[in-house]
Amino acid sequence: MAIADDLKKTLADPTPLYFAAGTADIALEQAKKVPGLIEQLCTEAPVRFEAVKNTDPKIVQQKAREAQEVVTAKVAEVLGTIDAKKIGETAQDLAMRGVGVAAEYAVKAKETYDRVAERGEQAVREWRGGVSDEIVDIAVAVEPEPAVDDKAAARRTTTRKTPAKKAEESVEG
Repeated sequence: MAIADDLKKTLADPTPLYFAAGTADIALEQAKKVPGLIEQLCTEAPVRFEAVKNTDPKIVQQKAREAQEVVTAKVAEVLGTIDAKKIGETAQDLAMRGVGVAAEYAVKAKETYDRVAERGEQAVREWRGGVSDEIVDIAVAVEPEPAVDDKAAARRTTTRKTPAKKAEESVEG
């Protein structure tokens, strides 16, 4: 039964829906920034295109050769100082750090998920007008739902008529 209870609890949890609503709210917020970015690109583009047109290809080739020489020298330097034992220790150290970093990112991901879900819950309240939850709370406070046994008893008394009630109705009618 524990699996069924866990499944019910998972399916009844609104957090993933709130996360989706929060994501939509963030996307809308970012989409509002797009017209400004397009305008900025339109004003900057001609200057950048002109700079590219005026660039001398020989200078670009020279800089590329210089960069290639620097990279080649660094690679040769690194390959010349390789120590197999040190590489093994470094790899082990990096693996341990990786586990720590992964755990840290998992915690940050959960925190971010919760923040976005909270934002989504607030957005849903705003979209609804913020009143619906209060109305439900007031309705429950004014007229609490009867317990399951009370509902069943009420259903039985309204649907079943005892012989005395039948006799009473036939005398009155």
